[in-house]
Amino acid sequence: MSIQAQDFGKVAVLMGGWAAEREVSLVSGTAVLEGLKRRGVDAHGIDVGRDILSVLGNGGYDRVFNVVHGRGGEDGVLQGGLDILGLPYTGSGVLGSAIAMDKYRTKLVWQSLGIPTPGFAVIEQEADLAAAAELGFPLMVKPAHEGSSIGMARAMDAAELRAAWMAARAYDSAVLAEQWVHGTEYTAAVLGEQVLPLIRLQTANVFYDYQAKYESDQTQYHVPCGLDASKEQELQALVLRAFRAVDAQGWGRVDLFVDDEGHACLIEVNTVPGMTSHSLVPMAAKAAGIGFDELVWQVLAQTLEVRDGD
Repeated sequence: MSIQAQDFGKVAVLMGGWAAEREVSLVSGTAVLEGLKRRGVDAHGIDVGRDILSVLGNGGYDRVFNVVHGRGGEDGVLQGGLDILGLPYTGSGVLGSAIAMDKYRTKLVWQSLGIPTPGFAVIEQEADLAAAAELGFPLMVKPAHEGSSIGMARAMDAAELRAAWMAARAYDSAVLAEQWVHGTEYTAAVLGEQVLPLIRLQTANVFYDYQAKYESDQTQYHVPCGLDASKEQELQALVLRAFRAVDAQGWGRVDLFVDDEGHACLIEVNTVPGMTSHSLVPMAAKAAGIGFDELVWQVLAQTLEVRDGD
């Protein structure tokens, strides 16, 4: 039976929040809100504050489209509150959100299952810098619980490693140092049980940083990604395995590299990906013949299904 707009009832589109990705989330949320409204959904935008559970509990909402990026919205905290309220919501549940938001623990899960990921070390204090340096330079240094490339830097030597750690710890007490992958960067969007066409990323910057993601018009996105069909299918299967390994559900994005020897290296899972004009999930969906309004409709439609564990 086909789904009608009225089947969703009153929908809260949650955006904003208090994390470092707040501004990106507001742009993403506004785009989602407008897309749902164009499809006739009774959707209402809410800029999330600390009183969000009260707002939702008193607002007569039937379900939630979560577009809150970062901590407080993407890490299981909001999901737990929504579970208590009994409100169906888009994306991953508490466990998948919490693991995927923690880059360190995501990599521990992958490592335990033999899913390839670059070597890594956690820096929580000055004494940890030596162990990180033993991974070899260059290193990618990043906050363990941030997204949108916030606080990330490349370190070419011990001095740069320390400086990068000092900068990253302004966002997070746990900082991840990761072996630099010499190769090509790809991203893969997951929609239900489907992995959408891979996108190959090309930037003139040192890496695909915040400026390359949201501000630059020079960043190039290649879809089709240029891989032969069998290789792309192999990577899509690996992506879905990595996504499920952290208990991610519904929709999301997995970032990966293919190194100069042709080996895949998984980097991270995003359980509330960006939905801005520069964002990758809408771009991959378009390549699969799914327009933006249909994409947000399909994501919302997942809230009509029974969630794993319910």
